[in-house]
Amino acid sequence: MKDIRDKARELMEPHCRVCPICNGKVCAGQVPGMGGLGSGSSFGTNLEALARFKFNMRLLHSVTEPDTSVTILGRKLAAPVLAAPIGGVEFNMGGKISEADYIESIISGCRAQSVLGCTGDGVPAFIHEAGFAAIKKADGCGIPFIKPWEDEEFFDKVEKALATGADTIGMDIDAAGLITLRKMGRPVSPKPVEKLAEIIRKIGAKFILKGVMTPDEAELALGCGADAIVVSNHGGRVLDHAPGSADVLESVAAKVKGKMAILADGGVRSGGDVLKLLALGADAVMIGRPFSVAAIGGLQQGVETYIKTIVTELKQTMVLTGTQSASSVNSNILFRQ
Repeated sequence: MKDIRDKARELMEPHCRVCPICNGKVCAGQVPGMGGLGSGSSFGTNLEALARFKFNMRLLHSVTEPDTSVTILGRKLAAPVLAAPIGGVEFNMGGKISEADYIESIISGCRAQSVLGCTGDGVPAFIHEAGFAAIKKADGCGIPFIKPWEDEEFFDKVEKALATGADTIGMDIDAAGLITLRKMGRPVSPKPVEKLAEIIRKIGAKFILKGVMTPDEAELALGCGADAIVVSNHGGRVLDHAPGSADVLESVAAKVKGKMAILADGGVRSGGDVLKLLALGADAVMIGRPFSVAAIGGLQQGVETYIKTIVTELKQTMVLTGTQSASSVNSNILFRQ
């Protein structure tokens, strides 16, 4: 991983410095780039929220080979890890490799390690086009996320996304405040409950709503027919001074756990962070920036190496907390003062 990170630093500067601790301080306000919006508060809060949770170390048990597998939306994964939908190599990551090489590395690397990669959307068109091509090449093994465009553009992209063989479509509704897209004549917008329910009915495939940060909106998403939500503040890139995902996850899970799949992202930097989010109520975890660094620094091999690293960390933390299975993590592994 050191070699991969060193190569990524060389290719990504000044858009990303690949800091020893990726906490958003050096890159605050650098959007485009890999930073957080404005003060960078929401980016940093994701990490701070996770860091506040500590583990109860337990070793009087028989757990030596924990089971990291989970089943999400009908698909069994070797670990509760998905690569979050991130695109825009040219303006976010330095542009030293192509969008196609980047996203194919994400999708193919995840598939090779029996987890799932997600693809992003945006302007210019080659972002989603490269993503769709990568998923199609991987026989539909990936989740395309589409921004909350107006109907014509949204459903045109849905049709193309389903043509890749993907059985699940995501909407990153947390991108609804990107005013720059509206200024470019490509408006994205929030969706009223009635409109979202209509969209989900028309899609006719499994549907993930990304960007749910309150218990009431989790219940609304469930009522609209969503199969899954992602508790996410969009990596701190859309709303300054938002809470971290780990701050709100438990209250969201209290409302919809067991009724729909719950994913979470934001500030995940280790296998221990993955286990914390599972203990707080997530069924699986999305990871963003570290996957991008791995893909830029080592293409598919970099992605696979990163997945192996984080799964090893997850297993170690499971052993040290007496957690036998990633599909049934007890919240009492977390230390509560």
